[in-house]
Amino acid sequence: MHLDALVTWLFVGLMAGGLAGFLIRSGGYGWRTDLLLGLGGSLVGTVIFHALVLTPEAGWLGMALVAFAGAASVIVGQRWWHTHA
Repeated sequence: MHLDALVTWLFVGLMAGGLAGFLIRSGGYGWRTDLLLGLGGSLVGTVIFHALVLTPEAGWLGMALVAFAGAASVIVGQRWWHTHA
């Protein structure tokens, strides 16, 4: 992974985590946790994206959508676990 791709992934992951945390407000542990979960979720989304052999040259929009989907799914899972545990 090139340095510019890593910086892009980190930035998009944090932004996706913030946006997902803002859109999915109820429950949770706060904005810091949402950012960390978003970063982890964007990593999971990226790994799944590459495992499905989809092109990594999807550009900013594709990377942002994958990161947001991963972040949102991890945050929704955390919210579900928090309310049902």
